Amino acid sequence: MMLFKPSNRKLLGDVDKKAFQTMLRFEEYLAQTSISKIHAELIKIRVSQINGCSYCIDKHIQDAIQYGEDHRRIHLLSVWHEVPCFSTEERAILALCDCITLIHQQGVPDDVYDQALEILGQQYFTEVMMAIIAMNAWNRVGITTGRFPEI
Repeated sequence: MMLFKPSNRKLLGDVDKKAFQTMLRFEEYLAQTSISKIHAELIKIRVSQINGCSYCIDKHIQDAIQYGEDHRRIHLLSVWHEVPCFSTEERAILALCDCITLIHQQGVPDDVYDQALEILGQQYFTEVMMAIIAMNAWNRVGITTGRFPEI
């Protein structure tokens, strides 16, 4: 585990502006979806927790607080399955976050998929799935290029 920013790593946008713009277009798509701001931030924080992306965890906790998310729910997000403070819809989203992010472990089990589809509906399910995929991509960019929160 790296505890410092390596001096030889460069930010994606500094090296390949086209690649960075491609990632930003993904964000433009997501901004046009019906995903609520709170759901979007819960997705970003949870995926980043699983992937261990400190930069994204820090950034999206700040964003979630700006959008009115409760501090206690943010603190409990890593143990969402053990606490009752997340709605049925949020639990379906968080289960998808866990399964899609850790897809190499068991894929996305039918029960998780079917329950999320029933609760979210096909369109919202698809938008959530794409938000999870995008956040996984951002985490991989951030971790690979050595992004850390500036504290």
